[in-house]
Amino acid sequence: MAKQNVAEQFVDILVRAGVERLYGVVGDSLNPVVDAIRRNSAIDWIQVRHEETAAFAAGAEAQVTGKLAACAGSCGPGNLHLINGLFDAHRSMAPVLALASHIPSGEIGLGYFQETHPDRLFQECSHYSEMISSPQQMPRLLQTAIQHAIGQSGVSVVTLPGDIAGAPAPDRTGESALVTSRPSVRPGEAEIEKLARLIDEAARVTLFCGSGTAGAHAEVMEFAERIKSPVGHALRGKEWIQYDNPYDVGMSGLLGYGAAYEATHECDLLILLGTDFPYNAFLPDDVKIAQVDIRPEHLGRRTKLDLAVWGDVRETLLALTPRVKPKTNRKFLDKMLKKHADALEGVVKAYTRKVEKHTPIHPEYVASVLDEVADDDAVFTVDTGMNNVWAARYLTPNGRRRVIGSFSHGSMANALPQAIGAQFTDRERQVVAMSGDGGFSMLMGDFLTLVQYDLPVKVVVFNNSALGMVELEMMVGGLPSYGTTHHHSDFAAIARAAGAYGVRVEKPKQLAGALTDAFKHKGPALVDVVTDPNALSIPPRISADMVSGFALSASKIVLDGGVGRMVQMARSNLRNMPRP
Repeated sequence: MAKQNVAEQFVDILVRAGVERLYGVVGDSLNPVVDAIRRNSAIDWIQVRHEETAAFAAGAEAQVTGKLAACAGSCGPGNLHLINGLFDAHRSMAPVLALASHIPSGEIGLGYFQETHPDRLFQECSHYSEMISSPQQMPRLLQTAIQHAIGQSGVSVVTLPGDIAGAPAPDRTGESALVTSRPSVRPGEAEIEKLARLIDEAARVTLFCGSGTAGAHAEVMEFAERIKSPVGHALRGKEWIQYDNPYDVGMSGLLGYGAAYEATHECDLLILLGTDFPYNAFLPDDVKIAQVDIRPEHLGRRTKLDLAVWGDVRETLLALTPRVKPKTNRKFLDKMLKKHADALEGVVKAYTRKVEKHTPIHPEYVASVLDEVADDDAVFTVDTGMNNVWAARYLTPNGRRRVIGSFSHGSMANALPQAIGAQFTDRERQVVAMSGDGGFSMLMGDFLTLVQYDLPVKVVVFNNSALGMVELEMMVGGLPSYGTTHHHSDFAAIARAAGAYGVRVEKPKQLAGALTDAFKHKGPALVDVVTDPNALSIPPRISADMVSGFALSASKIVLDGGVGRMVQMARSNLRNMPRP
């Protein structure tokens, strides 16, 4: 049997770690690795047009599957392009292994063609970033990188010079076991008892939930019922906690709605569950706060805590719920549910008024129809900007749908590449990219990747020929919008020219049919919807705090528009409210 080279050993270890594909762009320093993949039937090389797409795709795959995903870039400029997508994956806590190939090892430090120092460059967006400088470091260095990525839920980067990749690998002394999943973490008894005591002493408790509540929906609902608590959520917590939730009071933050802000400020005790919610201006400073998080470095970094609890949300609630005394007084909960319903009723009229006749089309209407037409288990990828608003307010979670975006890093152009990674995990599952025209055009070249692999991603472009969120930021800051408009483009024509299905929608009555037809199409499809660039408006009464940075609950809305089917959910909760 021929002796393996380092690249072949590298690829074998990725396969053992569960990696099924490597996203990237080929290049000379990567050639040994790409050739090793060519000869290994257990893993595929996914050729994208831009390495930033490769990193975003790997991050999305990891978020959909919960398993390790991988991407690669060739030396110098090639792997530099990975950095934005890797920052996003790292901040989204997605386990991703990035291969940064490097110039010949004998030239490092001598100003060689395309020389950079990837092992230094990627340190800020990774838990582990090291260079393999000799074959003898394999396989231990790669195994260490994999276990950092999986164990700490983030990015690891391995830098590998091309000549080292092609060198003979050292003889194996036996395959080392790999960690491929994370354990559950239960808080200590002392913290559980302290938290139970805080809850028992409080008359009004509010739960505020983030993405750390994934897999704990039933436990959160049982706990909320026991302590009669309203349940609010951050944007990343929406898909995990809003559905089947009779205690829902909406979302807080820059894109928030409903009564979440009031519920977090009018309680005696606020419990932050699995959230690293970054906007401390929306958090109270005059109530007791406890925080539960699997990442101890998150505890207390946004606000002063009265109690920090290190543990999984699910494990914590399984231990905590039986120990707290059941509360019988629903007065606070019912008050917040009514405020939530009233807040939603107050804005829904802006969405319903003559919307089916309005041209250009209201983007709210597009998101609402999209929510109705899409599959119950669809994966939505959402561009940063106004599409975040429409997704937050109109996409209805149900426990089966997924919503992925650059919610922590806030990068443009994420939706299309993330859709690529999501679709590769399951070609039969519907994947919908909600793209802005600005974000789509930034990485539009990778629409060709959809065509090349016949990936059935459905791209819905909200085409208002502007950077809408930036315009809003300028207006709220008292500045005239400048440098935010685009030349109007027919993206449907571009899609058809690329060999995909493309349709342009300019009238509201065409929308539902166009989306339905595109979703039925077997291959990649693009729906280019011409939306109203003036859909945003500043309300008549605006405070100094709002001008200086949106430091109020979005129940005092900055964005005028409806909230989709959430108003029906709020009404349903009111109907189910016990009467005296």
